[in-house]
Parts: sequence; C-alpha cells; structure tokens
Amino acid sequence: MTSTIDPGEIEEWCRIPIRDLENHPQARIKLRILDTPDEVHRWLARDMADAVKEKGTAGLPTKWILPCGPTAQYPYFAKIVNDEQISLEQVHVFHMDDYLDWEGRPLPLNHPFSMEGWMRRHFYASVDKTLQIPEENRHFPRIGDLDGIADSILAFGGIDTTYGGVGYRGHIAYNEPPRSPWYTVTMEQFKHSKTRVLHLNEDTLIAVSQRRAGGCSHVVPPMAITLGMAELLSARRIRLAIDTGAWKQTVLRVLLFSQPTLEYPVTLVQGHPDVMVVVDRLTAESPLED
Repeated sequence: MTSTIDPGEIEEWCRIPIRDLENHPQARIKLRILDTPDEVHRWLARDMADAVKEKGTAGLPTKWILPCGPTAQYPYFAKIVNDEQISLEQVHVFHMDDYLDWEGRPLPLNHPFSMEGWMRRHFYASVDKTLQIPEENRHFPRIGDLDGIADSILAFGGIDTTYGGVGYRGHIAYNEPPRSPWYTVTMEQFKHSKTRVLHLNEDTLIAVSQRRAGGCSHVVPPMAITLGMAELLSARRIRLAIDTGAWKQTVLRVLLFSQPTLEYPVTLVQGHPDVMVVVDRLTAESPLED
C-alpha cells in the first residue's frame, strides 16, 4: 500500500522544534508536554482521581474507557485512591481491547499477554477492598457479544472520558490502519466502526515484540478484539498519552498537523470537542531537526 501523505509535509512537521510545538498555531488538537514519562503517568493518575471526586461530589457515576497501555499510571492512581480514601463504587470501566490467539480465541487470564489478566492483577487488586470498582462495573469486550460494550455504554448514558495511548502508526485501541488491497474501508465507515475481531498489522507485532519480548514476534498473539472508533469517540473527553520517545515522535506530529487520514487513524479524534494529548519531552522532540 502506498502512502498518500505528502512527504514534504511530513518532513516539515518533523522538523518543527520542540519549543514551538506546544502552542503551534497550526496544531489541530491541544498538546501538553511534561518533562518525563513518569510525570505523564502521574498526570493521568491525578486526572482520573480528580474526575472521580468531582463526579462523586455531584452524586454521579464515573464512566471511562480505559487501556492496558500505557499502564504505569495505574499504580499511582491506586495509591491516590487508597491514600485519599476515594470510593470507586460508582466507577464503570469499559476496557478497550485485548489480545486473542491465532484462532481468535481469548487468552487465559494468566497468559503474559492477557490484558484482562494484567488489569485484574495490577490495577483492580491494588485498590483497597473497601474502595474497589465492583466486579459488575468492570466491562471487558467479549468475542461472543461484540455489541455488549456499546449496549452497556448506551444504557449507562455515555462515556465521560476515553483514556488511551497511540500506536506507532496511529492506532488507538487496536483500530489499526486498514491495508488490504482487496476491499475498501472509507474514512466515514472507519469513524463509525464498532467492536470487532481483527488480525494485528505487522508493524504492531514488531513494536510489541521489541518492547516486550526482545524482538521475538512469535510469542506475540496475532489477533485482538477492540472497541471501535464509534465507542472511543463517543466520550465527552478524550485524553491521549504518548511516552515512548523516538518510537512515537512522528505519529505525534502527524496527529497534530495532518488532515484526518486512515494511514494514522488517531487523527480522527481531531473533530472531537474536548481532546488533548499529553507527552513527555523526549517524545515531543523533533525527529529531524538539524
């Protein structure tokens, strides 16, 4: 598949100095740059905790779409919750994706790539029992009920915030660029995509293997279940975090300056009324600055 992004434009975006990036007049979404990945994680945790407190004061439930990547914010969030005794009883979490094996079946919860297993062990279990999110408020996508998440979101009156990361080629959850030459997915169709099962793109398998398995792509599950862009974009707020350094410097700039494009699906958030991306300084650095 051939890129349709003008190479001159993308080179120009990649040469913008970091000092000009945060308040650039041509940026299509709001950007916040923090010094380190740790500060990004702490910022996310504080934002989540403050949102719960604000909703609780108003006597309202909190409804989130949450990722299992980035994950370093969860220990900080759990500590804030435990230290400040913030009840999560009225929090509803809709998990955005999970890996599947090569036959499209769920992984055992003890599998190292099971996102549900990771969240149960490292997020839910780390909160004091008296403060935890009830089991019935934890919503995971299921291959036997693809519309279950969307139906639950509708029943609960919509999502307050989608928190997410951004992939190397611009996927949010596993809404990866469609690449087959044998069928066409239009931008409008993709924007309204729903929860579905899919094969992961090769660049995702490479990125995950590099980050978690020393480049051994053979151990990375090749399929996934993901919420669609329709669910993610339905939230009242979208907060994206990117903290992977040089690996994500280009996608950040495409997100900020490109027209919406299916080559980088995260650019579809640009029309949302309340979206912000938070990054560390290394990720915000120019990949091509002289």
